[in-house]
Amino acid sequence: MSKVRIIGGTHRSRLIEVPDSIGLRPTPDRVRETLFNWLGQELDGLHCLDLFAGSGALGFEAASREAASVTLLELAPKVASHLRENQAKLAFGNLKLVTGDALKYLQSTPERFDLVFLDPPYRQGWLERLEPHLAKVLAPGARVYLEAEEAVDAYAGLALRKSGKAGQVHYRLFALPPAGESA
Repeated sequence: MSKVRIIGGTHRSRLIEVPDSIGLRPTPDRVRETLFNWLGQELDGLHCLDLFAGSGALGFEAASREAASVTLLELAPKVASHLRENQAKLAFGNLKLVTGDALKYLQSTPERFDLVFLDPPYRQGWLERLEPHLAKVLAPGARVYLEAEEAVDAYAGLALRKSGKAGQVHYRLFALPPAGESA
């Protein structure tokens, strides 16, 4: 078992326990710092979705930065159990854990989100399968953070706003383009 540190907000420096699980890659501190510099240090009023929660690092970070709500979605029961334990230890009132499949969730949820974290398992075709369904859950002005094993410069009709690379990880911040503007 390893640990990941929350880097900002009300729970700064608190540790999240991360189970050993095949394919689980917590977003590195350096990348999370960059992401939250892009987003702004506080996420007051935002409704966030961590679609492949895994370690929960992105979702817990958003909750610590006072997002109005954070939904963590995780399919693996063992990983979801650890997320539940971390949620209880950290006592976030703005965080909800949903156990289930990402594609089915996007197809069925009536919720809309201002910020979606999209860091699926690599080499399983998730980005392609999710792309046609993503727009349905985006609120006006929504942003989508995407991590992938390769550079993704166009996704779901969104406008690319920021990009970076750390080691083998390519990360991007996309946004819904303003009305009348195309990506």
